Formats: sequence, C-alpha cells, structure tokens
Amino acid sequence: MTTLFGTPDIAIGMKESVSRVRLFDGPLDLSWRHCATTSDFIADLFAFRFQSSRNDYMEVRHSIGYLVNELIENAVKFRAPGEIVIEASMGSECFKLKVSNDIDGENAAGFQSLLADITVGDPADLLIQRIESNAANPDASGSGLGLLTLMSDYGARLAWIFSSADESDRICLDTYASIPISQTRN
Repeated sequence: MTTLFGTPDIAIGMKESVSRVRLFDGPLDLSWRHCATTSDFIADLFAFRFQSSRNDYMEVRHSIGYLVNELIENAVKFRAPGEIVIEASMGSECFKLKVSNDIDGENAAGFQSLLADITVGDPADLLIQRIESNAANPDASGSGLGLLTLMSDYGARLAWIFSSADESDRICLDTYASIPISQTRN
C-alpha cells in the first residue's frame, strides 16, 4: 500500500541530472553531525554556480542548506536502522531534493498524523498556530515547525510517499522537496 501526503506533482520523479549521496549505517552510527556536514556539502555544490554574486551565492546556499539539513535531520531522527539516500538536482528555477529511508510502523503512523495536520491550510497560519502551541506546552515534540518553516518562509513544496518495505514493520519513506531558486541579474 502506498500513501501520499503533500504536493503530488513533485513526487513524480526527478528527471534532471541527479547527484546522489548515501549515508550508511555502520560502526560510527548516523548522528546529527552527519546532517550538518552533508547539508553543507550539498549546499556548496549546488550554490557554486551563483558564485559570481556573493549575495546570490549566500542566499542560495542558505536556502538549500536549510532545506537539506531539515529533511536529513528528520530522516536520521525517525529512521529504522539502515541507509539514508539523498538525491538532489537543480533546474533553472528550482532546487529539488529527495530523501529516502526506512521507518518503523509506529513512527510512520505518528508522522502521517502530523502530515495530515500540517499539509492542509495555509502554512504561514499553521506555523503561527504551532509556535503558539509549543509556547504553551514547551515539552511538546514533533510539532512540524521545521517543515512548516520550509513551506511558509522558503516557499518549499513538499511531498511524502509511504510504501511497504520487504520487512514486516518497515515502511519506505520518500520525502520530496522543491524550492524556488532565483538569481538576481544586474
């Protein structure tokens, strides 16, 4: 069974040239430091074409870095043991990202419940509601603030596909993202 949340048209596939990075589970264990290092690498790689303008370069690098870091952190935080595959491409007007990992059934159900809440309505309104809710309950976790910030402040379009894996309690999760990239020309 396959379940889709978010914007269906970005989940169709990445047709451009794709750069792929695999984070393998192993003796060092995947951790938060891998998220920042990987997102910095990908942001530098794709922002390089904007180096003729420091402002454009910094803006593009920041936007890509924030997006990649947020999605890799979610994959590391909620994954079942195994690798995380990151695929990225850049067209003339947008940066696309796909992060794939396995999660267990319990995490999948909780994440799907969160997605059902944050993928309906205006992201800016939902972001404010979640911020207020978190302020009232500081011990709350899994609020979706990072995803809502991507949608509201960065214009990200997001989609998630949950599908059955070979193992009984494992779910394959593919997270798709697209953010607009503009270059100011003088």
